[in-house]
Amino acid sequence: MRPIMLQGCTSDAGKSLLAAGLCRALVNRGFQVAPFKAQNMSNFAAITPDGGEIGRAQWLQAKACRLAPHTDMNPVLIKPESDMRSQVIVNGEVDHEVTKLPWMQRKQRLWPHVESALARLQSKYDVVVIEGAGSPAEVNLRAGDIVNMAVALHCNARVQLIADIHRGGAYAHLLGTWHCLSASEQNLVQGFVLNMFRGDASLLAPADEWILQQTGIAVSGCIPYWPHRLPDEDSWRHQSSFIQGQTNIAVVVYPYASNLDELDVLLQEEGVNLVPIRHGQSLVGFDAVILPGSKNSLASLAWLHEQGLAAQIPKVAHRFGICGGLQILGESLAAEDNSQQAQGLGLLPLTTSMQANKVTQLTTVKTEFDVSVTGYEIHHGKTSGKAEKHLDDELGWRQGQTIGVYLHDIFTNDDYRQWWLEQLGWRGQVRPWQQRIDQELDRLADMLERTGWVDNVVKQEG
Repeated sequence: MRPIMLQGCTSDAGKSLLAAGLCRALVNRGFQVAPFKAQNMSNFAAITPDGGEIGRAQWLQAKACRLAPHTDMNPVLIKPESDMRSQVIVNGEVDHEVTKLPWMQRKQRLWPHVESALARLQSKYDVVVIEGAGSPAEVNLRAGDIVNMAVALHCNARVQLIADIHRGGAYAHLLGTWHCLSASEQNLVQGFVLNMFRGDASLLAPADEWILQQTGIAVSGCIPYWPHRLPDEDSWRHQSSFIQGQTNIAVVVYPYASNLDELDVLLQEEGVNLVPIRHGQSLVGFDAVILPGSKNSLASLAWLHEQGLAAQIPKVAHRFGICGGLQILGESLAAEDNSQQAQGLGLLPLTTSMQANKVTQLTTVKTEFDVSVTGYEIHHGKTSGKAEKHLDDELGWRQGQTIGVYLHDIFTNDDYRQWWLEQLGWRGQVRPWQQRIDQELDRLADMLERTGWVDNVVKQEG
């Protein structure tokens, strides 16, 4: 079967979620399916079994396909480190030479890796579900494109063009995007998808007929607004405020915060309330504060001081740092060349120095209370000191009610999550996380099947 490609009129049109749902629907129909995104830009990353780094969205899509994630599913990952600098991951590993190149000069170096990865997936699976990035209508970037129409043309993909109708102007977005494409690219578009719809779908009929007359392409799917409990691709959309009577956990969303999706597991527990802290608001009354990972720990630490949060964090009853958050909780941290050094919050007697080599691996270790936990490591830092051991292999420390770990996804371990929440005074029983993710993917696939969109996509083969 020819590859199916989901492209969007805009960023955040819902491509990642629809790709995951389509993957699971096709797998449930008996197809062997693999996901693919040539280039992802996100600080939400996952680790493959062989230690490669890919975007978290492709990790979820691999799970939807009931596959282990592989670097072929996302051969290029771009991780922003500042407004003008990003780290480039190629085939799961940092490529320092490509990282130094200007954006528009990277295609020559990266395109062969995209071709090879896609070819390997096509040789192994019945169908590859491909996700684009941003929009193919970003005409200023077309010369360097390795993720949208360049991929579609290369593999003769059947393109579904998605618009978020909730934003308004969806038909104009679809028509305008289609007009920005070349004739050969337009010929690959086989359906328009209206995503996030609320209301009476029958009211769309005149507009559906209009866009068919304008382009010769029919609306293949109208996807309803669907509140989901799956991890987001590259941004943490959760919004909440302090709720009296619940276990309230402040999550500090500083600049370059990474892998915030690993905290979604806490959101699903009854009586647990996570509150994003995006500016210098009060932390009074919170049961705990979490400092998540960071792609730039020094910049994130400076922001904490600017916002007045550095002085508040020690006053919160329980403190938990993950990766970059662990480094910030220590006494000091320094850049690899010592060009930048800073005092940490001093809540853990630890020092961190950045290293040239990046550690990326899946890991299973024992906790201080002799329970095994599994997660993944993504870090440049080397940390040491006199804090009490919390995890084996120098992956976690504690000092009183302050805990810092290098192990991402630690809260997805049900026993550990139960233990930590009980330390905060929570009384309840956690629900199995991995089972919930799988059930949610099936719910998503069933919803897409009911709309008729999956049928339309499969029938367009040829």
